[in-house]
Amino acid sequence: MPSAVYSGSLSPTLGTGVDQPLAQTLAAMRTESGATLLDLADASPILLIFLRHFGCSFCRAAIASVAEIRPKLDARGVRPIFVHLGTPELAKHYFDYYHLESVERISNPDASFYQHPNFGLARMHPIRHLFSPRVYYGWLKGALIKHGIGRIKDDGHQMPGIFFLKGPKIIRHFRYRTIADEPDLLKLCA
Repeated sequence: MPSAVYSGSLSPTLGTGVDQPLAQTLAAMRTESGATLLDLADASPILLIFLRHFGCSFCRAAIASVAEIRPKLDARGVRPIFVHLGTPELAKHYFDYYHLESVERISNPDASFYQHPNFGLARMHPIRHLFSPRVYYGWLKGALIKHGIGRIKDDGHQMPGIFFLKGPKIIRHFRYRTIADEPDLLKLCA
C-alpha cells in the first residue's frame, strides 16, 4: 500500500482498503479502560495523540489544546485518544487538571506503539531542542508561562505525533519536527 509520509506537516495517507498490519496493531492497543483501539476506531473517527512526556511544557500545551477544542471534536463525532509514556496514575493527574477525565488513554511506557512502523515516530536527544529557534519561540510565546516546566519524565527522546483514524485506516497524520510544532488539530480531522 503506497503512503505519503511528511514529517512535521499535515499529510494524507494514500491508498485504499484496510491496512491489515495497522488493524492488528490497533487490536493490540488497549486503553486504560480496557477497550481496543480497533473497536473504538470502528465506532467513530479517532484523533490519536501521541504525547512526549508529562514534564514537557509542549506536551501539556497539547493536552490543553485538545481540551479547548473538545466541543468541536464532539460535534464532528471525533473521539480524542491519547497515548502517553507514563503510568496511568501519573496520566490521570494531568488529564484531570485539564478537565479531560473521561478521555480514553493508552499507557505505553516502552514506546513500542510510538516506534511501530505504522506510526514511526522519531526519537531526538533532548539537548537538540535547546538549539531550535522554534522551541525558544514557543517558550517565549507562553508555553512556559501557561504550562510550566518540569523535569524530564519517562522518555525525553521520544517525539510526539498525531494521527486521524477512520476505522482501521490512517487518514492524515502529523509527525513533529520540533517539540514546539503546533498542528491545526481541526484541520487534521476535517
